[in-house]
Amino acid sequence: MKRMRLLPLAAALALAAAGTARAEGLLELYEAARAYDAVWQSARAQYDATRFRSDQAIAGILPQAGLAAGVTRSAFENDVPAADRNYTTQQATISASQPLYRPANLATYRQGQRQAELAEYQLQQAGQDLMIRVSQAYFDVLAAQDTLAFVRAQKTAVAEQLASARRNFEVGTSTITDTREAQARYDLVLAQEIAAENDLRVRRLALDTLVGKTNTQPNPLATPLVVPPPQPADPEAWVAVSESASPAIQQARKAVEIAELETDKAKAGHKPTLDLTTSYGVTKNVGGNAASPLDSRPRSGNVGLAFNLPLFAGFATQNRIRETLSLEERARADLEAARRQVAQAVRTAYFGVVSGQNQVRALESAEASSQSALEANRLGYQVGVRINIDVLNAQSQLFQTKRDLAQARYNVLLGHLRLRQANGTLTPEDLARLNTLLAR
Repeated sequence: MKRMRLLPLAAALALAAAGTARAEGLLELYEAARAYDAVWQSARAQYDATRFRSDQAIAGILPQAGLAAGVTRSAFENDVPAADRNYTTQQATISASQPLYRPANLATYRQGQRQAELAEYQLQQAGQDLMIRVSQAYFDVLAAQDTLAFVRAQKTAVAEQLASARRNFEVGTSTITDTREAQARYDLVLAQEIAAENDLRVRRLALDTLVGKTNTQPNPLATPLVVPPPQPADPEAWVAVSESASPAIQQARKAVEIAELETDKAKAGHKPTLDLTTSYGVTKNVGGNAASPLDSRPRSGNVGLAFNLPLFAGFATQNRIRETLSLEERARADLEAARRQVAQAVRTAYFGVVSGQNQVRALESAEASSQSALEANRLGYQVGVRINIDVLNAQSQLFQTKRDLAQARYNVLLGHLRLRQANGTLTPEDLARLNTLLAR
């Protein structure tokens, strides 16, 4: 099934002003995280271990060969006729066997192949999780930077309003109440600035810890940000893709196949085995042996078939089959649960993106309205029909709306990535497309 992609973001984003010299893009930080993040490194090591373990299963269907050698020193004594002598026996034997019919070994080999495939899906899921974690940390830093900038802008505006209230009080055109209200609002904004500075510090520390760098400076996004809706505009189409693309579903499907092969192994307990065996041995008697005083060097070789047929194992095989059949049923139930969970996650992510875009549009309208309200209140304050608290409230409303709008835009971008993660189509190309449109 064709993998779905969102519409190019070229129409949605524009290049922002050039960042600082240390500014870094999303894709660059993702690559740094791949080389540093402990969670990803652990998943990578687990993948390698599982792949090597699955390769071990092929030994059960390949030939086995061994070499055995030994040296024995013996003393021989005989009274009639009188004979006393010491002799040395040197032996060497090489043997080999080739399984011809071992159904349990063949099922184990096939299980190893399925486990290797399952490990690939686990690694894919870990990679998608890393992309989301890096993106989340990246946008958290940008949102914290925006919040701090808005708070500082609000502080400047409140300081101007405070100065205006003081001047009006000095000339007798306003009461001390206006001054005290402005001072209270200024003190509150100072506290918000301290909190915003600390939040930015914490967010940047989280990103630094993830990518293994210090004082990371993410490239900003341009605003206004117009992100196209998901394409196709049907959540069920995204759910349909997840059936073949979701790592969670693929892992559950491989678990079913492994469980079925485990049942095949259990049933093999009733089946015979057949092996081809061969050996070649050399024995060197130095000083004779118990029967003769003469040196000898006998050699022997053989080729044969080893057949084994289980007859009765105390009902262990029958009960093992019942156990594996129950485990098969559990694996199928887990697969169905994975399908339902993925479908729910995809629908939730899809409607989250759609809702987020509507929220962005609503906040953009609210921003324009709040700006108009602030200008009207300032004018009303100047002509005496509005009081100072009206202007302060309008300022707070405007900057709160700006902060909410910036956060909503980041949430929409992250929502697109989460939608792709939910149905299993998230790749580094998605980050690369976004990264090309960041400020350089």
